[in-house]
Order: sequence, then structure tokens, then C-alpha cells
Amino acid sequence: MAPSLSFALWTPLALPVLFALLSLTVPSPRLRRLGPIASSLAVLASGVILVVAVLHDQVPTLGGVLRADALSAYLLTVVGAIGLVSTWGGLGGGGHSQTPARWAGSYDGLISVFLAAMSLAVVADNIGLMWASIEATTITTAFLVGAHRTGKSLEASWKYVILGSVGVAIALLGILLIYAASRATGEATLSWLVLSQPGLPLDPALVRAGGALAVLGFATKAGLAPMHSWLPDAHSQAPAPVSGLMSGVLLAVALYAILRVQTITDAVIGPDFLRAMLSVAGLLSLFVAAALLIRQRDFKRMLAYSSIEHMGLMAIGAAVGAAALPAVLLYMLGHGLVKATLFVVSGRILEVEGTPTIANVRALLVRRPGLAIPWLVAMAALVGFPPFSIFFSEVGIILAGWSAGMGVVVGIALVLLLVIFASLTRLTVALTIGSPHDALDHTPPILPKQVTPRATAPGDESDADREATVLSRREAEAGIDGAGVVNGVAHVADGGNGPEPFPMTSNIRVAAPFPDTVAVTVVDVVVAPDRSTHGPLLPLVLALATCAVVPFIANPVGVLLVRAAAVLGGAH
Repeated sequence: MAPSLSFALWTPLALPVLFALLSLTVPSPRLRRLGPIASSLAVLASGVILVVAVLHDQVPTLGGVLRADALSAYLLTVVGAIGLVSTWGGLGGGGHSQTPARWAGSYDGLISVFLAAMSLAVVADNIGLMWASIEATTITTAFLVGAHRTGKSLEASWKYVILGSVGVAIALLGILLIYAASRATGEATLSWLVLSQPGLPLDPALVRAGGALAVLGFATKAGLAPMHSWLPDAHSQAPAPVSGLMSGVLLAVALYAILRVQTITDAVIGPDFLRAMLSVAGLLSLFVAAALLIRQRDFKRMLAYSSIEHMGLMAIGAAVGAAALPAVLLYMLGHGLVKATLFVVSGRILEVEGTPTIANVRALLVRRPGLAIPWLVAMAALVGFPPFSIFFSEVGIILAGWSAGMGVVVGIALVLLLVIFASLTRLTVALTIGSPHDALDHTPPILPKQVTPRATAPGDESDADREATVLSRREAEAGIDGAGVVNGVAHVADGGNGPEPFPMTSNIRVAAPFPDTVAVTVVDVVVAPDRSTHGPLLPLVLALATCAVVPFIANPVGVLLVRAAAVLGGAH
């Protein structure tokens, strides 16, 4: 190994920790918010350097503890790329905007620590250190899930802590059993490099029990059913950038841990045991996602259940074995980038609309094309349209499963994927397609915000004289506060400087059944479309473009995927 490459193993660990400390001490909020972006860039740059090294047949190591083979280098690049999309795209909203000011520095610092922990998990040669790194993510993301400090977010955080801790505790027991089995080699070890070598005299009974427990525990962190119940709450209540990181990075790294353990068990007891276990977990995850997406009403929870679906299909790919592993690894990248994009856009939608309920966010393509267009493109990628990488990954897994004699499993998976496809399409159409009148028809009743009677004496005012403005939450957040209606045009009070016209015209009929309430009927509304993306567009474009281009790059991407899959087959 070239000595100069050792820095690429410790920089993705040290620099995010440094940026986390700066986030806690720098007084400028604008500079603090750059910390997670800088951390993501450090991880991504290190991953690219290590990828170049392994493509030139080098395997960088550091202290016998850190090691970057083709699989580790690839996953480190995935962590950095998804982290960059989530943190850079998260500048637009859905993160700091609802986080209490006194927690803002902690929020940025925890994201950097989370990225460092994920980086350590993928470059650690010791599976015990890998476990400790994944456990560290439970601590950091628990605070991030509850960053909004609302009752629901704190409840989701506690639920995640409890179930996540149970999962990693089960995984720890499994790793201890594998460690006990390694004593038969003459020296007990947790080095993955040693344990994955074929022909080691490991105790099959201990390896079977340890492998099953480790996979079960890491499956909890990966969101596989039936250990998935923390995921919808955590992803829907966390700030949008955190949801993107958890769905795109945390779940992928947990699956990476499963693949590492599977390599050890397959070398000792063969592939059949974990193949059955992962097939059941994968099909059950697809079934749970299909059943819950049919009647879903919340667009952030919709994305969370979609994560369960995709992790289930990746688990089936892991069960298939070596033939499907390149597709699984490509799946990790594509799913992570697309899901980070969707969660970032969902945070912006929530920011401007004020509700995650699909029924209350209609006709988005007409009203807010700046948000609807990236959402639609990303959803097309998520449900598996070509040329996006998820399409090729799913086809690769299904064909490999069929060739491996798992036709029943992939057949059931295909049926469930069709149900999920129909559900996601229906929900996306309901969210984006329609006219402004559809949006008004689904706006819930809202109490009047201000009543401005024109009569001078109580009781003398007529319906025509009693003019008022009833504001929806999204109109209020757009800046319409204390509005009046003049000649059929809504006007906005601007703090005493005179009304400013809002781009909406309407015929308004007003009725007042009670003295302190006003009912307003709006007819013939024309709303100027909001074309703003409400945040940086470039990270979203780069993420979706990468997903569309990567499947067609045979060299170096295809070569890297094949080499990374070969590592799991025993090639070191």
C-alpha cells in the first residue's frame, strides 16, 4: 500500500468529528450549517480516493483495524454521496426551520457525528468495531429524530431508541457467539478478513446461532419486517435531511453489516440457512409495505414504507447470493440518492404547505411546479422506471433469483411490487395532479383569523359589509397575514406600509351565522403558480442524473461493483 493513502481511511472519521465540534462553538448559524455539508464532502472525497486505489489493486489498511477493500471503498462513497444530497439539499427547509434555536448547533454537530459513525462502520475490519459504530448511530439519530421537540417526534425518538437498542443488543450476542466460535482457530478474533477465509475450523453450531442473531439484530436497523415498526414513525417525524440520511445511509449500512456476517456463515455452514431467513424477511417486508401503502395518507410516511419495500427486495437479493450482489450494491446507491432527494423535497413541501396530509396538498404540479417536478422525476425513479438505476437493480435481482431456483420467491415479490407500484402511483397523482379548484375543495375548514366589519354599530352590519379573510396555513406561511379584500383582489397587510396585492383573484361571498365567525365561499380562484424550488436545486439534479447515468458506465462503475461483490464471495 502506498503510505500516502492512509489519510483516506482516517479523514472520513476525523474531519466530521472536527466539524461537529465547530458546529457547537461557531456563533454564526450560516457557518454552522456548512458543517454537515463539509463532513459529507470529506467522506465522499475519501471514498473516491479509496475507490481509485482498489481499482488499481491496492487495499489500504491502517493499524490492522481499518481496511478499505472494494466493498468498503464503494460503501464509503455511497455514504458521502447520499450525505451530500441530504445536507446540501436540506438547506432549503424541513430541518432548521422547525428546530428550536438553542438546539441548532447540536443538530448540525450530530449529523456530522452520524456521518463519521457510518464511515467507521464500513471501513472497520473488526466486526465488533462495526457493531459499535452502528450502535453509535442509534444514539446520534435518536436526538436527530426528536429535533423538532414535539410530542410526536419525541415519541418516535423513544420508540426508535428502544427497538434499535434491542436490535443491536441481539446483534452483539450474535457477534459474541461468532467470537467464541473463532477460538477453534487457535486465537479468538473478530477480524472479518480472518473469519471470512474458507476452510477455517469454526464451530458450525456457534456460527449458525451467532449468524442468525447478528442478522436478526442488524435487520432491525435495516428496517426489515417484522422489526420495522420504528421506521415509519422515525422517518416521518425527523427533519427531512435526517430522514434522507436514515433511509439512504443507515439502512444501507445495516444491510452491509448483514452481508459481512452472511459471508462468514456461508463459508462455514453453507448459504441455505441465511437464504431462507433473508427470503422470509424480504417477502414479509414487501407484504407489509404493500398493505400499508394502499391506505396511506401522509406523504412522509409513504416514503418510509417505500424504504421498507426496497430493503425487502435488497434482502431477497442478498438471499439469492453472488449472482445478485452487484445488483444489490447498485440498488443501495440508487435507492439512497433517490430517497434522499424525495425526503428533501418532502421537507420543502411540508415547509410551504404546512401539512403532510396528501388530501390537503392537492394540484401541486399546477400550484407549485418548482416542487412538483423534482418530486415526479424522483418518484419515477423510485417506482422503477428506466433509465434509473433502481429499474436495472430490480431486474437484476429478479433474473438472478429466477436463475438460482428461487422462482417462487421472486414471483411473489413481483406481485407485491405491482401492488406497491399502483399504490405509489395513485398517491403521487393525488398529490400532484389536478387544478387549483381541487386544492380548494380539499382544504379543511379553518376558523377566521381576522374579522373587519364595515358597520359602525354592532348588529347593523350586513353580510356584504362583513368582509373578512379566512387564511389557510399554507397561505399564512406564504406571507398573507391580516389580508383584506378590495375589488375582488386579495391584499396583504405589510406592517403598516400599505397592502400588497397577492396573485389571487376571486369572487367572494360572505355569510356570518354567528357574531364571531365568518364563513367564506371562494369562487373562480386563479392562483399564480409558485415556481420556486424553495432550496438548492443542484444537489437534486445531480442525484437524479447520477441514478440515470450510473447503470450505463461499465468502467469503472461496473468493474467496481463486480469486485465489491467478489469480496463478499471470499475474494480479499
